[in-house]
Amino acid sequence: MKNTNLVYGVKDNPGVWKTLVLAFQQVLAILAATIAVPAIIGNGMSQSAALLGAGVGTIVYLLFTKFKSPVFLGSSFAFIGSMFAAFGGAASASVGYLGILIGAILAGLVYVVIAVIVKYAGVKWIDKIMPASVIGPTVAIIGLSLSGNAIGDLFKGSVLVNDVPVASPYLAMLCGLITLATVIFCSVYGKKMMKMIPFIIGILAGYLAATFFTVIGLLADKPALQLINFGLFKDMQWVPQFTFIEAFKGFSDAKDFGSYFVTVLVAYVPVAFVVFAEHLADHKNISSIIGQDLTKDPGLHRTLLGDGIGSMVGAFFGGCPNTTYGESVGCVAISRNASVITIVYAAIICIIAAFFAPFVTFLATIPSCVMGGVCISLYGFIAVSGLKMIQKVDLNENANLFTVSVILIAGVGGMVVEIGKVTITSIACALILGILVNLMTKKSVKAEATKTEEKAEVSKDVEEEAAVAEVEEK
Repeated sequence: MKNTNLVYGVKDNPGVWKTLVLAFQQVLAILAATIAVPAIIGNGMSQSAALLGAGVGTIVYLLFTKFKSPVFLGSSFAFIGSMFAAFGGAASASVGYLGILIGAILAGLVYVVIAVIVKYAGVKWIDKIMPASVIGPTVAIIGLSLSGNAIGDLFKGSVLVNDVPVASPYLAMLCGLITLATVIFCSVYGKKMMKMIPFIIGILAGYLAATFFTVIGLLADKPALQLINFGLFKDMQWVPQFTFIEAFKGFSDAKDFGSYFVTVLVAYVPVAFVVFAEHLADHKNISSIIGQDLTKDPGLHRTLLGDGIGSMVGAFFGGCPNTTYGESVGCVAISRNASVITIVYAAIICIIAAFFAPFVTFLATIPSCVMGGVCISLYGFIAVSGLKMIQKVDLNENANLFTVSVILIAGVGGMVVEIGKVTITSIACALILGILVNLMTKKSVKAEATKTEEKAEVSKDVEEEAAVAEVEEK
């Protein structure tokens, strides 16, 4: 794997000030999703703690991967159902915190076990059951499956009444499109640094536009113009509510803990196997961007250990199991900055920011429409990077055509399977189906490859005979 399209490679150091700016861009890229999970779960979960957990978890991941993988870890949406189950089956909120901490440890241990197996079994089996015809469309689905979120956010402001945005959806769309247009302009026509930080400039442009309309709305008492919820500054959480502190309280009032443990076990462990599939797809994607196969160097066992243990450590503080973020991968692709030191800085910024309430609150006030404008490009780049992987796949061969087709339709169609409290996501369903179709049609691909080789050999022999005959004639 080689890639000459990067401005900064994995081992490059852009310099302190450039790195700080690029790191802040990474933080903005992962922010919305990272703090959204605790907001969805509720029960007093802290967004600041989740941000800190993401930062600490990322540092752990980088340590295990020998600082060779430029990926940020953030709160995983896949475990939302599991976390609801932990709180729903708890005798009290404190026991619920204890449950989500135990669940995160169990999920992390699944990764550790798989990592040990991979360490001794190698990764050749991955290339066999998941060639480009499987991984490519699966990566594309990661971006396409998020497209609904991006477009949905494009029409929303941050001011809610009974959980419903009050601002005009068309005004929100305008601010989102201003953000998107700015990102595109900076990426295409920008020079030097501007070309590398399109998200920061885009978000600032969108935020300024939203602020302009919000101020007019407040002065004229027109809710339809109010896109930014400045009221969040009144209820700032100055001290993060760490999960481990609340979990320790749960020891005293835990009743019938045996059955509750089983509930948590069933809610978390199967989901960890599902997220493993997304882990593979994310790392194949970033590998194609940086021109280095991360499943071989530093090795899939290391990325799994980093993800699993990083998730445990992150949940210890923030409660949310972490996972590698497609938004982070998209940021690397668009900015063409794969410098791992940027990810280190981004993690440190998250850790420090968690203790500075005004900064976290400011980030939380960024309206959904502005982030929607950014995410259109982010998720689009993820989808396109997956499609690039299919370029070398022979789609004239029916075996490959069926494999790619099944994955795309299952993923775009939103195929989701629910077994009890376990939800197999559309990405995981698409990948599983793709693997099955690939294995089912593998003989056909091999047979076709053999025929091609035989034809090549015959053609080579004919050419050699013709050359000999020509020499003899002379």
